[in-house]
Amino acid sequence: MGKGDKKTAKGKRVMGSYGKTRPKKKDTPVVIVAKTEKPAKEKKETVKKETVKKPAAKKATAKKED
Repeated sequence: MGKGDKKTAKGKRVMGSYGKTRPKKKDTPVVIVAKTEKPAKEKKETVKKETVKKPAAKKATAKKED
C-alpha cells in the first residue's frame, strides 16, 4: 500500500484523483454572524433589614438550702 494504491489517500495524492478517501474541499464561504450585545441589567439596591438579637432571658434557678 503506497504510491500506486488507488484506495489510499497517499495513492490518490500521487495520481491526483479524488474520491471517498480524499474528498475535495467545498467552496462554500464561511459566514460569521456578529453577536449583538444585550444591554446590561441594572442591579437593584436591596435594603437589608438588620436583625437585632435580643439577649436570651435568664431562667431563675432556685437554690436549694439544706
